[in-house]
Amino acid sequence: MEHIVIIGNGISGVTVARHIRKLSDKKITIISAETDYFFSRTALMYVYMGHMKFEHTQPYENWFWKKNRIDLIKAYVEKVDTGAKKLQLSDGRSVTYDKLVIATGSKSNKFGWPGQDLDGVQGLYSKQDLDNLEKNAPDKDTCKRAVIVGGGLIGIEMAEMLRSRDIPVTFLVRESSFWNGVLPEGESAMINEHILEHHIDLRLGANLKEILADENGKARAIVVQETGEEIACDVVGLTAGVSPNIDFLRESGIELGRGVKVNRMLETSAKDVYAIGDCAEQHEAIGSRRPIEAVWYTGRMMGETLAQTLCGNPTEYKPGHWFNSAKFLDMEYQTYGWVFSDQNKKNHEEHFHWRHVSEKICITIAFHKETKLFLGINTFGIRMRHEIFDKWLTEGRTVDYIMEHLKDANFDPEFYTPHENDVVAKYNSEYGANISPKKKSWQRIFAKA
Repeated sequence: MEHIVIIGNGISGVTVARHIRKLSDKKITIISAETDYFFSRTALMYVYMGHMKFEHTQPYENWFWKKNRIDLIKAYVEKVDTGAKKLQLSDGRSVTYDKLVIATGSKSNKFGWPGQDLDGVQGLYSKQDLDNLEKNAPDKDTCKRAVIVGGGLIGIEMAEMLRSRDIPVTFLVRESSFWNGVLPEGESAMINEHILEHHIDLRLGANLKEILADENGKARAIVVQETGEEIACDVVGLTAGVSPNIDFLRESGIELGRGVKVNRMLETSAKDVYAIGDCAEQHEAIGSRRPIEAVWYTGRMMGETLAQTLCGNPTEYKPGHWFNSAKFLDMEYQTYGWVFSDQNKKNHEEHFHWRHVSEKICITIAFHKETKLFLGINTFGIRMRHEIFDKWLTEGRTVDYIMEHLKDANFDPEFYTPHENDVVAKYNSEYGANISPKKKSWQRIFAKA
């Protein structure tokens, strides 16, 4: 019986295992040292914030794996021998495979800062990171202040977690505005305001110089590179992005870049070895996507795709239109298609931006300057329907069509009663259009009746 071994029990590794089992009776083994069972990584913050217990992040009962004949090994893989098709584990055991799937995810970036390995300095990615944060910052009496370094999604997530326990937070962001390498200017500015309103000490254009230790080898302060200011703290969160977790593959002979190099079939340079999820790097980027996509849903899609190939139905990885979602403190963010930041905006790309006069609600729509082809949309504080925008992007709709039918994409009908007229009126004013928004589809049906 063919033996498929999967290194990593995150969303990509578990998805490929589940789908292989749906399609076949192959022997499946998952190896991971992080946790005994799969959990939802995106839910870790809610455990710290008291909204759920860790066991609530596990979507499958512990008996699920045995019932589905998926063997679990808790260990680190220290060496991969692709010639002998054998893995050397940290506990001395070895495991042979017929097909190998590398799904080892990411690790928090470190950039050689003095003091980066002190006690009290940590990232926020793994279950072990969650445990460390519980130890390092259990309450505001034990942790008088935390400093977070890095202005991306993980950083703002960590800030929200700490503020939920009333721990003061200083947030060092090297950019001139939060996440302005991804978000257009208006959205980035709104997030800056939102962070400050949540009583977070936001320091824009600020870099970490070093982390200072106390007499016990624990972090006691950081030094800001630009000013030399020393900020006392008990915890330092290093959230300046993540990188593929592939150090154990350096001597394997498998072609590596920043991640494990794969083709569109998710094959590596080694026979019968594949890579999926955060650790996989496409030789050539797919469309406007990055070669490495550390995103939950792409890991799931890669797992589903690779399972088809491993079960005799060779399938190319085709992720479709870009989309993503996140939360900035208590504000939801969604993006469909491509809306580039001002510094990365394409020559043909035009942005229409609307923001509510008082609430933290805004929309940015990207479209082609000449053809008016709809390119993408960002929404903050508004929930939209993924399937509608996916359909419109596939159909090649114009921005005028989007504005006219925006109600059809609305997930929260109460949004449009007070705001839609303002959105369309601003668009009409800026672009000399004369668009009248149509009623929502079901309203049109009943109107005809």
